[in-house]
Amino acid sequence: MSELQISLIVLGVIVIAAIVGFNWWQDRRTQLKMQDHMRVLDEDPLLRESGGDYSRKEPGFGLGHLGLEPAPPALPQSETASSSIGELATSALILEPDSVTEVVIELHLPVPTPGRVLMPYLQEFRGAGRRAMRLFLQTTEGSLVTQLGEDTEYVAIQLAVLMANRSGAITAIEWSQLWGSAQALAEKLDASVEGPEQHEVLDRAARLDSTCATLDTQVGLTLLLSAQRPVQDIVGTAKAMCFIEQEGRLAWIGDHGLECFTLSRADNEAFDAGMAGIDRLTLLLDVPRSPANPMAFGRMLEVGLELSRRVGAELVDDQGNALAPGADVAIDLQLQTLYGQLEAAGLPAGSQRARRVFA
Repeated sequence: MSELQISLIVLGVIVIAAIVGFNWWQDRRTQLKMQDHMRVLDEDPLLRESGGDYSRKEPGFGLGHLGLEPAPPALPQSETASSSIGELATSALILEPDSVTEVVIELHLPVPTPGRVLMPYLQEFRGAGRRAMRLFLQTTEGSLVTQLGEDTEYVAIQLAVLMANRSGAITAIEWSQLWGSAQALAEKLDASVEGPEQHEVLDRAARLDSTCATLDTQVGLTLLLSAQRPVQDIVGTAKAMCFIEQEGRLAWIGDHGLECFTLSRADNEAFDAGMAGIDRLTLLLDVPRSPANPMAFGRMLEVGLELSRRVGAELVDDQGNALAPGADVAIDLQLQTLYGQLEAAGLPAGSQRARRVFA
């Protein structure tokens, strides 16, 4: 045996030992953290006797489904839009329109107008169109606010319209309807209207939509229960593991205050939609909407395994296949690439901007 072969064998043994050690450390760290966050129940609810259009990309599991491609060109950066993950835990919604993801229609009022006069007109306008829209008011001091003060005087109204989300890019019909509604509001207030040309809006919206479609990824796991379980038992067990109720689903919240992944019924109905038993659940990591984490999928897998143990379920991927050994490490490595692509495109995972367009 040559010296090169011996060196390669020794190197291989060292690499394998390092991988085994890292996996042990990772498992131990996750288990300890879960023990810290999960309170131990004297009685698991499941052991008691029971008394009683998003079309661009489907949620997927596994390396092949991630379909990672070279990062798309970065979106133009806004000087005012936030892209820092660190701001998420403490900041409110961005208090200025985001020039990267929104287009603005601005109404200039003829004279400074108090909020109590504007209120009925703006309440009527808020329902205009189906596109997500944010309303900003400019005070006489020049600052933008989102809360209407009765005695505060305003000189302009800004309508920030989201150009694209998971329903696709804004269409010519939608933009025309919004523009018409804005003009109708301006006539009532005797205001002048400013806004971009339709072709510019549609072009920018198409580019944004294309970038988002390239980066949009969801990773899912399925829990197959051995028998139907009452809804209240499933919810009780999940809450005992620190899931919280959120918009008809249950969410695992991280230290940053945002959801890391969600638990839902496989039929996509809300947990409180009827009391029929449940025999299948879905854990979903919505990659663009959850802050970047080097163990994002591994954490969901660990929690999924513990939940499966408590409810008596089998944990499989969203195609019904058993999980391959080491899948968590491999997928988390792939997700790091995707996080980098989101960052480079100006859509950091979990940022306010990303959560608006990936909705």
